[in-house]
Amino acid sequence: MSAENFIHPTAVVETSLPEEAGISVWQHVVIQNGARIGRACKIGANSYIEKDVSIGSRVTVKNNVAVYAGVTIEDDVFLGPSCVFTNVINPRSFISRKNEFRQTHIKCGATIGANATILCGHTVGRYAMVGAGSVVTRDVPDHALVMGNPASVKGYVCECGCTLGKSGALFYCRNCNRTYGFYQGGLRTAERK
Repeated sequence: MSAENFIHPTAVVETSLPEEAGISVWQHVVIQNGARIGRACKIGANSYIEKDVSIGSRVTVKNNVAVYAGVTIEDDVFLGPSCVFTNVINPRSFISRKNEFRQTHIKCGATIGANATILCGHTVGRYAMVGAGSVVTRDVPDHALVMGNPASVKGYVCECGCTLGKSGALFYCRNCNRTYGFYQGGLRTAERK
């Protein structure tokens, strides 16, 4: 099913968007040439998306979000208000380090909380949740709930976003009844017995 794109008159969109993809771009957004935006994305006011950024489908980018070159965001990701990404580990305004950009990868279904900072060169796993105001300085496992500065694992969350309980070796969701276990180093859905 297709829907018209909406581009607010104050937005500057230099890249081409897929036609009739249901993309909403709000006030004072800047999307540089070369950025890739998927279908049904919502880009909130005052956000900035640099060239060489890839954003999947059904991504919500709330207001005042800065996404710099080298960031890949998969489908169904939520970027909370005023979260920010970096792409150089040791920036200086008088030294060009564009050849040192580190790649950052936000996997499918992940949530980045308001005012969180994601330092470059890390991966935020599938359906992980980064708490508001946290500073991510290392990779975040799938389904992990991380908080603090530096962010550390405080628990695990379901695909639906609710905190998981634990029963023996399994984790379970009280909201949607999904069950998870650790398999091959990561949290994966499991059969509940």
